[in-house]
Amino acid sequence: MKQKLQKVWKVCGYGLGILLALLLLYAAAGWLIPYIGVNKDAAARGPDEMSIYIRSNGVHTDIVVPVRNEVTDWSRTILYDYTESKDSTLPWLAFGWGDKGFYLETPEWSDLKFSVAFRAMFHLGSSAMHVTFCRDMQTGERCREIRISYAEYRKLVAYLQDSFQYDAEGKVIPIPSHNDGYGRDDAFFVAKGVYDLFHTCNTWSNNALKACDQRACLWTPLDKGIFYQYRQEAAGR
Repeated sequence: MKQKLQKVWKVCGYGLGILLALLLLYAAAGWLIPYIGVNKDAAARGPDEMSIYIRSNGVHTDIVVPVRNEVTDWSRTILYDYTESKDSTLPWLAFGWGDKGFYLETPEWSDLKFSVAFRAMFHLGSSAMHVTFCRDMQTGERCREIRISYAEYRKLVAYLQDSFQYDAEGKVIPIPSHNDGYGRDDAFFVAKGVYDLFHTCNTWSNNALKACDQRACLWTPLDKGIFYQYRQEAAGR
C-alpha cells in the first residue's frame, strides 16, 4: 500500500512539474515573442488615405474604424439601434473580440469566476464581438492612430466581417445584454472562433493589423506587445 501511494505521489509530482514547466514556457513566449515585429515598413509604403486606431483599456485591445467612409458603411451592418443610446451621430466604431463569459459575466474583475476563467483559458467557451460607437478618438499611450490606404482598409473590413457569425439572412446576431459594466453605446454579437491561452482578444487585434499589412507582433497574448511595436515606429525603428 505504501509503495502504491509513493508511485501516485511520484506521478502527481511529475505531472505538476510538467504543468509548471509549460506555464513558464508560455510566460516566456508571451513575454519575448511580442518583441518580434512584422510589417515594420508599413508606415513608409503608403498611400496615406485614412485613419484607424488601436486602443487598450490596459488589458484588452480594440480596433477602431470610421462608421462610414468611401470603402464601407458599417451602420448598415452594425445598426445604431442595437445600442441603448441609438445615437446615430457617433462617427467611430470600436471592434473587440473575446470570450463571451468574460464579456457578459464579468462586468468587473472582482466578478471573475474560476469557471469562466478556466473555460476561457482552455478553449472551452464561446466568443463574442463587442462593438462600441465612439464620439472622439484621443491618442495617447493607450490609443495609437494608424494611417493606412483604402486598399489596406478593405482587407481590414474583410477581417472584421469574417469575425462575426451571421444568421440565415446574412445578418449579424445580437447577444442580449444588460450592459452591466458597459455604456449605452455598446452592443454584443455572436462571433466566430474560440478564446484560449494562445488566441486571446489581443491576439485577435494583432491579427487584424497583420490582415491589413500594418505593423504588428509576430504573436502576442497581451496588449503590451502591440503598443511596443508602435513605440518603436515612433522612435523611427
